[in-house]
Amino acid sequence: MTELNGRAAVRVSTGSGELVDVPPGGRLVFGRGPDADLVVVAGRGLSRRAGVIAGMAGGVLVTNISRSHALYVVGDGYRIRLPRLEDGDEPAGGWFVRAGTVSVGSQAMLDEGVPLRVTVLGAADTQPELEPAGDATVLPLRLDPDTKLFLVALLWCRPWLVDPTRRTPLPRTPEIAREALVVTDAHYELERFDTDPAFRDRLSARVGEHVKALRQKISERGLAARAVRLSDEVVASVLLEHAVITRADLARLDDPDWCTRQEDLWWER
Repeated sequence: MTELNGRAAVRVSTGSGELVDVPPGGRLVFGRGPDADLVVVAGRGLSRRAGVIAGMAGGVLVTNISRSHALYVVGDGYRIRLPRLEDGDEPAGGWFVRAGTVSVGSQAMLDEGVPLRVTVLGAADTQPELEPAGDATVLPLRLDPDTKLFLVALLWCRPWLVDPTRRTPLPRTPEIAREALVVTDAHYELERFDTDPAFRDRLSARVGEHVKALRQKISERGLAARAVRLSDEVVASVLLEHAVITRADLARLDDPDWCTRQEDLWWER
């Protein structure tokens, strides 16, 4: 294949040893089909056009463009599942890497030890892609445990706290709302939630506002690149990687005093 010209922002290496450089602003489509820019020798689990590696001034954006298979990004201490393309032509989510090297590929490629290796070049000399309010500083995010927002974040991330491989699907807004009823001991409302669509929609809308607030906080603090769509998977990854939510927080769900404080917050009239 023809290598991309210009100053490289990203270097991609395949399991067979092929190297391809991607310049800032360049896009590399990879997959097992002949129409991909980088043809990957892989069997099951990889689409003909599987994903895009996009070079940017502040790093690299990896997105999944397959309608049939997930892609994974594995870095130092984390593993991200990029969901497959569903409705429309826009990727459901992506993962932005500012520095270092990550492994990218299907589950089979990872299992067989032949993922793509994607390395950000010269990251120290570039500006981050997302600069909140003109300031390139990444601001920390901390949540008060005694808030409804914290409970929503904890329930959102709980499947990945329990499953470090992050293969377990994350709960959607109605599922988080229902779990909030369980945690706050509102069992008398569970049957109503399951049988009354209007009540379910109202409670889900309340949770949706907290979900929206979490996405806004992540954007304001520059914890994800501007080009990255804040999908559920990206938000959960950010919350975990920045220790906003940790495995130790799971113990709160078994703490009667904390659950009572949450009950007061959610159901105080």
